[in-house]
Amino acid sequence: MSATTPGAISTADPGRRASPAGAADDAWPAGPLLAYCGDDFTGSTDVMDAFSAAGVPTVLFLSPPGPQWLARFAGKRCIGLASTARSQSPAWMDEHLADGLRRLKAFGAPILQYKVCSTFDSSPTLGSIGRAIELGCALMPGRWSPMVVGAPRLKRYQAFGNLFAVADGVGYRLDRHPTMARHPVTPMAEADLRRHLGAQTRRRTELIDLAQLQAGLGEARRDALMGDDVPVVLLDVIDEATLAEVGRLVWQGRGAGLFSASSSGLQYALAAFWRQQGLLPAQPWLPEADAVDAIAIVSGSCSPVTADQIGWARAQGFAVQRLDIAEVLHADSDGAAAEIEINRLVTAAALALGDGRSPLVFSAEGPDDRAVTGFDALAAGAGLPRAAAATQVGLALAQVMRRLLDRVPALRRIVVAGGDSSGAVTSALDIAALGVEAGLAPGAPLCRAWSERPERDGLQLVLKGGQMGGPEFFGRVRQGRA
Repeated sequence: MSATTPGAISTADPGRRASPAGAADDAWPAGPLLAYCGDDFTGSTDVMDAFSAAGVPTVLFLSPPGPQWLARFAGKRCIGLASTARSQSPAWMDEHLADGLRRLKAFGAPILQYKVCSTFDSSPTLGSIGRAIELGCALMPGRWSPMVVGAPRLKRYQAFGNLFAVADGVGYRLDRHPTMARHPVTPMAEADLRRHLGAQTRRRTELIDLAQLQAGLGEARRDALMGDDVPVVLLDVIDEATLAEVGRLVWQGRGAGLFSASSSGLQYALAAFWRQQGLLPAQPWLPEADAVDAIAIVSGSCSPVTADQIGWARAQGFAVQRLDIAEVLHADSDGAAAEIEINRLVTAAALALGDGRSPLVFSAEGPDDRAVTGFDALAAGAGLPRAAAATQVGLALAQVMRRLLDRVPALRRIVVAGGDSSGAVTSALDIAALGVEAGLAPGAPLCRAWSERPERDGLQLVLKGGQMGGPEFFGRVRQGRA
């Protein structure tokens, strides 16, 4: 992306509303309002879901866009770039994430964001949010770096710096959450985000807590905390009132431009404040999609939420097939075992579609699945480091979906479950960009693919994070019903 690239994004905004009297500082400036780099592909579509429903035109690029794609999406107010940073090392971030953030900064948006998971998946060695903050703060002139993680619509809440998430209708502090406390890659052992982040960066970390927000002290505390050292300032969010107030503090405190490592809670907060100012429609809304006869699903998620969804699909007659990880990782020199396994699954899925059934290929069914508990042994047996073995599984799922789409051109709606799997699969499908087509569940919209390949252009897909959706989610995707 050249230095002249931002000129390809139009500053015209035909849908812009007049700012209320006395709110000139809160009105939208010309051009993009926010540019973000997602830490994974599912989280990247989560941002699109939040902003698109609110009425903020958003596009997500899956790789750095060329001039023709920039021209095609001129006028978008939010520009996204998906990445796989959540599963990468700080050294990888120094090269790839830094480049992505620099490209996004060139659009001139007043807020540059590194989008993090709302469950704060990260560690000092893998998906380091602290390293992302160091890279991002160096690019923007702001004297503070707000961090918004709570998102009530996703049932994520931050109180006095501690993160809580709901599972099966019950709220848990994140270090006691049934999934995140046992996450196979980045388990959450600390719910206080200041302490968790402190292991990843030495940057000063502060908090504007809910008591200060509710007492109207947020603005004074924000201004007092700002400094040349650009502190990270966490902002509590527990409900719609604190959400809108946090949006106000961020937007009015943007100055000449700031960097924020935040979940889609940042989008929900900004939209809530803009809605108060009359800049957005009063009611968030996304259209519903038409039903289709069948969909295809691949899942690399280890979440118990996804396990329940797989169980529901099996009971409802979906053609459910397990990916044999041992075969995919088989230590033969020519990859013949993996090729046989991939072809087996593609053939079974194509036959299922021919019978009007929806195929679902999965690598694990919950955190207690033998594929999860025995994965290290399988990787060792194949002579592979754990990370390389996990990558190989993702690539196998990607090949299953790619070959299935090539074999059954009539297949037009697919689902990928799992953040890392979503990155592997979409990267294999020759897709340039995504837009939101319809609403399904918070954080997991139905997207429309844009591609130079005619057979991929217009493909509908859902990139579902492990914690997203109810048990019947795959049925909702097939029926197109939110």
